[in-house]
Amino acid sequence: MLALLFPGQGAQAQGFLHGLPQHPAVHRTVEEASEVLGTDVLNLDTENALRSTIAVQVGLTVAGVAVARALADEGFMPQMSAGLSVGAYAAAVSCGAVRFDHALQMVRRRAELMETAYPSGYGLAAVSGLTEHEVERLAAQHLDQDRQRVYIGNVNAPRQIVVAGANAALDRFIDRALAAGARKATRLAVSVPSHCELLAHASDELVAYAREVPFQAPRSTYVGNRGGRPLYTADAIRDDLATNMRYTVRWFDALTVMQEMGARVLIEAPPGQVLTDIAREYFPDSAALAAGTFSFDRLVATARRRLA
Repeated sequence: MLALLFPGQGAQAQGFLHGLPQHPAVHRTVEEASEVLGTDVLNLDTENALRSTIAVQVGLTVAGVAVARALADEGFMPQMSAGLSVGAYAAAVSCGAVRFDHALQMVRRRAELMETAYPSGYGLAAVSGLTEHEVERLAAQHLDQDRQRVYIGNVNAPRQIVVAGANAALDRFIDRALAAGARKATRLAVSVPSHCELLAHASDELVAYAREVPFQAPRSTYVGNRGGRPLYTADAIRDDLATNMRYTVRWFDALTVMQEMGARVLIEAPPGQVLTDIAREYFPDSAALAAGTFSFDRLVATARRRLA
């Protein structure tokens, strides 16, 4: 079975939209997105543009849907779709739960709310080598001793945890995590404190906005962020997308359930290969392919061979 994976904010790199496959479906998707948003989306991947949460989140959604459509044109219809954080929007489009134009507008609103809530001074840090329990214990000590709160934002793998908070709190927490035995602890290219209670008010506003966005029951399986479980109704998927900025992303749970349901070929949409690396490390019997590391023709050939 085929699963499509869509990365979240932090995977972006300068020029990533210009590096998408030269495929008719990609060109159509870029043109559609530009028309819906009233701007040339190919301008969203410059160094200056990528300082904007709005540009990054919209660009990632365009990239994910473009590659999913190109694969569909080549006969690849995924049985499952999942995306990390904002990547969940492309996953919802991929499985037919929401139209692309509606997803784009909702992503733009999401990013506007996040950026308005925290225009500067906040972000994310990735900690490798410690478990979720160990990071939780460190976060409690950090609050007690430094009076600075950090939150667990993503559980990407058993020992790959992302924390959210203010810049000063994150910088001091990185030092604490390394001293406690973390293999690596670094800031991510994200300028908002995603997936924690700091975004509760913004999430409530997006929930209200999403009530007017049409959703449908998915044609194939959508695996959610908050619970890391399959969601089968329009309302459940709408709620997952509208609230995931407020709650911890249980990505490893989502990846695990896809394996349990039979996903054996996983294709990660561009940019980056973080999700592919996690899948390869923890599920080596599956074939995990990062689309951005292949020419499109080679990706298609490799996926066909693996699925066969």
